[in-house]
Amino acid sequence: VQLQASGGGLVQAGDSLRLSCSAFGFNRAMGWFRQAPGKERDFVAVISRGGGRTEYSGSVKGRFTISKDNAKGTVYLQMNNLKPEDTAVYYCAVASANARTFWTPVQKSSYDYWGQGTQVTVSS
Repeated sequence: VQLQASGGGLVQAGDSLRLSCSAFGFNRAMGWFRQAPGKERDFVAVISRGGGRTEYSGSVKGRFTISKDNAKGTVYLQMNNLKPEDTAVYYCAVASANARTFWTPVQKSSYDYWGQGTQVTVSS
């Protein structure tokens, strides 16, 4: 299983980026996590398998938007008004199979597959 994340880069504070992650064939909830140097990998956002429900961490709510194109098997993370504290490696992940349509897990242990990560650097 390969998850291909892309879209990271170096931007200035206040700029926007859109991350993409291809995971064709998975009909599951998908999430984004991030890991800054020397810190734990933290939850950022998740979307349910049907796309009808989303959850966000408090630090990104209102600035980031997760979406999903099931036909393309791709999940996106639109990041607006980026801040230096958003600097991290961003990982997409596929959640475990679950019968609940609106399941939106926020814990790393609920995810089976992880992408390789894409670096986002925000300068002040």
